[in-house]
Amino acid sequence: MKPTVHDIAAHAGVSLATVDRVLNQRPGVRHVTREKVENAIREIGYVRDVAAANLAKGRTYSFVFILPASDNSFMHGLTAEIRDAVARSPIERTQIRTVEVPAFDPDALVKALQALGAERPAGIALVATDAPEVVAAVDALVRDGIPVVTLVSDLTGSLRHHYAGVDNIAAGRTAARLLGRFVGGAKGEIAVLAGSMLVRDHRERLEGFAALMAQEFPGLSILPVIEGRDDPEMAHMLVSDALSKNDRIVGIYSLGAGNRGLIKALKAKGAGRQVTVVAHELTPNTRAALLDGTIDAILNQDAGHEVRSAIRVLKAKADGLSLIDAQERIRLDIFLKDNLP
Repeated sequence: MKPTVHDIAAHAGVSLATVDRVLNQRPGVRHVTREKVENAIREIGYVRDVAAANLAKGRTYSFVFILPASDNSFMHGLTAEIRDAVARSPIERTQIRTVEVPAFDPDALVKALQALGAERPAGIALVATDAPEVVAAVDALVRDGIPVVTLVSDLTGSLRHHYAGVDNIAAGRTAARLLGRFVGGAKGEIAVLAGSMLVRDHRERLEGFAALMAQEFPGLSILPVIEGRDDPEMAHMLVSDALSKNDRIVGIYSLGAGNRGLIKALKAKGAGRQVTVVAHELTPNTRAALLDGTIDAILNQDAGHEVRSAIRVLKAKADGLSLIDAQERIRLDIFLKDNLP
């Protein structure tokens, strides 16, 4: 049987009330008595259930999610998952709110992080823009004792505690293999639609995509990246322009958002020209495009799993507990029109 507080009291020769004061770091215990209790805890191997203790004390966790203000379906879905977490707050003893900053704007993100540092929430989860000033702001928060989790896009090189997202290099390699196999032996050029190279997830997806494409499909060359800022209208304009000016494009890899604009451009080009398309994130628009053949494959990350993982990690860090790595691993799903959920 696991040691209990009764065992601590008996081993130290003190009352249960004294043990409770020591465990909860309350005053009113002499130094020598506190040492006796702490020695008893070590000697009998008592492991405290921090979650149960917090429940008994009525502790709540104040968490903040920082998201880019963006008109794309994946971020709308992520926001909806956070709203669901807010609805669960009374049960999970959390107080969750969302702060929006302009997309791909490091200065705005730094200002938001600094403002939250003054508020001292129990934890912060953010979709990171990869810039030195953002790394410095995150590091300052962590050094000040505030747990930080990156969400969807990582900030490697920072002191952040955890990344809740897919392996983006593996995602890019997977996209390259799918697109290369679908194109077959054809030679031509591949257009890449990204949001911005300022975010690490887009850069890593491109890195994985380009590496495998060069290794396995040398007959397909990658064009300079089209940066659509995850904006559907901009993506529509840029993809339409690329298709109209280059008849060697045989495939498109959409590694960010803005897929509504991509789909609009592909439909406008007509049925006389076949282009193989692999994109990210299963949304109502990409689902419809899979079903009608406009898009050939979708790589998807579970936004709900990412939000739940971020909350679990922030709770664990706030309590000084370890993580269960397998529970926090975010899976990459591959959807074709034949296996849609």
